[in-house]
Amino acid sequence: METIQKSKFSIFLLVLILMFSCDNILEFNQYKTLENSFWKSGEKIEFAFEVKDTILPKNLYINIRNNNDYEFSNLYIITELKFPNNTLVIDTLHYEMADISGMFLGNGFSEIKENKLFYKEYKVFPVSGNYVLDIRHAMRKNGEIDAIEKLYGLQDIGFSIEKINE
Repeated sequence: METIQKSKFSIFLLVLILMFSCDNILEFNQYKTLENSFWKSGEKIEFAFEVKDTILPKNLYINIRNNNDYEFSNLYIITELKFPNNTLVIDTLHYEMADISGMFLGNGFSEIKENKLFYKEYKVFPVSGNYVLDIRHAMRKNGEIDAIEKLYGLQDIGFSIEKINE
């Protein structure tokens, strides 16, 4: 009985050491759920975060969870990054969401796929303080000017910042 107790304690201690020895690279990670699994045209998904480190570069990701109701093989989005000094950086981004056979890219075993999409690589924030990232979709049907009113099949939009371990 005593050896079982020692074995359990040893396993617990090993797990505890492994948990604390892993360097956590995630600095910020947040998701916003889209009601009824669609993204309305003009609807901005907002992420507010604080930056303290203005020296080390980070990788920034936009995370998308989609299901089989998503009708397209790509995704266009517009981002607006507002700095603490009110500087505004606007980007239009294009991401592939499916391969050439139409199979959705991303991770997941069910009909829900999660895509971790690069937003900015090796980004060094020049100013410490509170930032705001707004994301909106810019999807249009071929030959049409107006954005798609309701972009179905998108469940969650996320944003994450990761340390770069070199």
